[in-house]
Formats: sequence, C-alpha cells, structure tokens
Amino acid sequence: MHSVYDTSEGFQLYVGILFVLSLIIKISLFMAAVYMTEEGYKKLLEQIEHMETVERPLISHQIAEARDKGDLSENAEYDAAKEAQGMLEMKISQLKERLANARLIDESKLNTDSVQIMTKVRVRNQANGQEMEYMIVAESEANIREGKLAITTPIAKGLLGKKIGEIADLQVPSGLIKLEILAISL
Repeated sequence: MHSVYDTSEGFQLYVGILFVLSLIIKISLFMAAVYMTEEGYKKLLEQIEHMETVERPLISHQIAEARDKGDLSENAEYDAAKEAQGMLEMKISQLKERLANARLIDESKLNTDSVQIMTKVRVRNQANGQEMEYMIVAESEANIREGKLAITTPIAKGLLGKKIGEIADLQVPSGLIKLEILAISL
C-alpha cells in the first residue's frame, strides 16, 4: 500500500503544508501576549533547552544512521526521521515565539479581594454541595490534575472578579452551574 508520502513530491507537499501551518501559528502567537508566572517561564526555557540539547541531536543521529543505509528514495526510516525533525523544529519555533511574547505576572501586585489570575479560589457547587479548589493561571500553565485552570476556560472566566460569598452562574458545555465563592488566597 502506497501513500502520498512515498514519493518525494508527496513528501515535499507534506513539508510545505507544515511550513504554512507553522506560519499561521507564528502569526497568531506574534499577535497575542502570553501571560505566565516566573515558574512557567523557567519551565518553558527548560523545555526548549531539552529539545535543543537532547532531542535535536538524537534525531540528527537517526537521520545519519538512516542515510548510511543507502538509497534515500525508498528509505522509510530516513523519511520518518526527517518528518520527526520537522515536527521538532516546528515545536521549538512555537515555544520560542511563546517565550518572545511572554509577559511575566508580578505576583507581588496580586490581592485576594476578588478572583483574578494567579489566585486560588475555593468554591462550592450549589447543586451538589461539592467543594473544589482551583488556581486561575495563564493558558500555558494550565493543568487540571494540579487544579490549575486556564484563564480562558468558561469556569475561570465566570469566576473572575467575584468576591467571597458571591455566586457565579457559569455556562459550561454541560449546562448552567452555580458556584459559591468560599475563599480566595494566593
């Protein structure tokens, strides 16, 4: 079974599509500021460094090994390694763009008068009495397993600006939920 990627024209088309997609992503990232904490900024730097110092040399080694096996026109290992290289370079480029557009949040200027980015908020679901705690963070630092909600999510948007004792009516994909603000902390 042959695919479009079996020919050099198909592979060039694939690379061209990746290039156009990366340009679109770069343009959208260029226009948008990315808010993050100093911790998120450091994690992003570490991720880029890992990709450049560990993953990039590994893929280069794979390309060299595949090239040594002979005819490149029918070498699936070579094509796969080149594709992996293209994807890695695109990811590195995206992360560097995010880094270039990073705006660090000054945590010393935050307060707990109302829910805002970088605050922890404890809420109670009015329908079932379940209590939850979330930290509102920049989109790049969101991790639901750690209770970190991106500021762009419907729940975070609905909680922003609310004070202790207020009830937030939130429209989420599953319907309307009412959350009472119990506590706000840093």
